[in-house]
Amino acid sequence: MTINKTLMGAVATIALTAGTAFAEPGLIIDLGGKFDKSFNESAYNGAQRWVEETGGDYSETELANEAQREQTMRRMAERGANPVVVLGFANASTLEVVAPDYPDTEFVIVDMVVDQPNVKSVVFAEHQGSYLVGMMAAMASETGTVSFIGGMDVPLISKFACGYAQGVKAANPDANVIVNMTGTTPTAWNDPVKGAELTRSQISQGSDVVFAAAGGTGIGVLQAAADAGILSIGVDSNQNYLHPGQVLTSMVKRVDNAVYDAFTKGAAGELETGISVMGLDNNGVGFAMDDNNADLVTPEMVAAVEEAKAKIIAGEIEVHDFTTDGSCPAY
Repeated sequence: MTINKTLMGAVATIALTAGTAFAEPGLIIDLGGKFDKSFNESAYNGAQRWVEETGGDYSETELANEAQREQTMRRMAERGANPVVVLGFANASTLEVVAPDYPDTEFVIVDMVVDQPNVKSVVFAEHQGSYLVGMMAAMASETGTVSFIGGMDVPLISKFACGYAQGVKAANPDANVIVNMTGTTPTAWNDPVKGAELTRSQISQGSDVVFAAAGGTGIGVLQAAADAGILSIGVDSNQNYLHPGQVLTSMVKRVDNAVYDAFTKGAAGELETGISVMGLDNNGVGFAMDDNNADLVTPEMVAAVEEAKAKIIAGEIEVHDFTTDGSCPAY
């Protein structure tokens, strides 16, 4: 196995050395579907923006199951793709193994940290953006009960939930926050039926605003909320358009910018490895406003969240990050 890996790495090195000028970037899309209207689709949109602006091309592979992770990374590196952008925290352990075998290939992982000299890790301050939409949820709620539905039960998704709950409590200390996760396996990212079921259960408990951070599962959440006449909050991409006048806002996570930036800097030979954090201070996360939700968001809401945003950036408000200690002070 060691010999094979060494040979594969050598082949990739030769290919890149011989034709670096012709190297095209690569994009590995995680489970859940390219057109999930959320995380994956945002990444795809960033890649397409790069194509439209540069006329360039890139390699793309959409994962269909867990077993494809390592094979896909190796094949893309061996074909000479550079940089190779890998989406999703679930790919981190595989990239830890693969990256050292292709030292002349630059990898970018979005949503997790991989400590290798040829890897750039892009992570987001999801708790900060979630805090802001949590404030909006509390201010829009008429029942005093709001809720959250996550996809796979992992610390990253609890980071969303905890930030959201802190924002809710900041706007209304007496509010009730219901938190549910869809499941414990990757199928939790693409189960809109289960998402709808959880939404209806939360509504029966009094929730009138629900925030979904669940990939494709969130489509079922937003649909069930719209059917029941309550408000929802989208995630990652701006999902306000899915149900105009019924999606309060979306906690946007600029995965598109992360991919676009990786492709652009990779092509220019300017990609820097290490850790990059996208938060409120660099517009890496935020809340979406457009014609689809303009009538739902009051000037008071906007003023409150803009003030909180400024204070978070200035360090005057510290939003607890669930991933630092596995606890949440708001629930």
